[in-house]
Amino acid sequence: MVIILMGVAGAGKTTLGKRLAEALGWRFLEGDDFHPPENVAKMASGVPLTDVDRAPWLERLRGLIAEAVTRGEDLVVACSGLRRSYRLLLTVDPSRVRWVYLSAPREEIARRLKLRQGHFMPPSLLDSQFETLEAPEDALEVDVAREPEEVVAAIRAGLKV
Repeated sequence: MVIILMGVAGAGKTTLGKRLAEALGWRFLEGDDFHPPENVAKMASGVPLTDVDRAPWLERLRGLIAEAVTRGEDLVVACSGLRRSYRLLLTVDPSRVRWVYLSAPREEIARRLKLRQGHFMPPSLLDSQFETLEAPEDALEVDVAREPEEVVAAIRAGLKV
């Protein structure tokens, strides 16, 4: 199975993804690690990415997910997956790819972004993240305004893993 944790910047995709993967004994992939340098520079300068900017990044992630599915590898991926079209592209096998939508009120996400250090995504891009977000109808939605252990437990219970 491939579990993709999605949501806006600051939702906890990386923190929760690492914890979930560790709890399950699965490999973890940080989607941000696969952005081309141009995308990182653009975001770091406070400019939101466009669909054209995201296309090569999404294709690379699709390839990595497809490889895991082909090998029968269990994997946890952190990826914003903000638009439905992105999620459709990354769902290489609907029987093996599950989405988890990490949600919280905008105020909670903004608070988290202000506290975050060492990440290329500035808090000023939060509005563009919420504008781009098309909340999924076919994902397990988990409120992340709780302790990480509680969120991981909720994900495991919701997906029965």
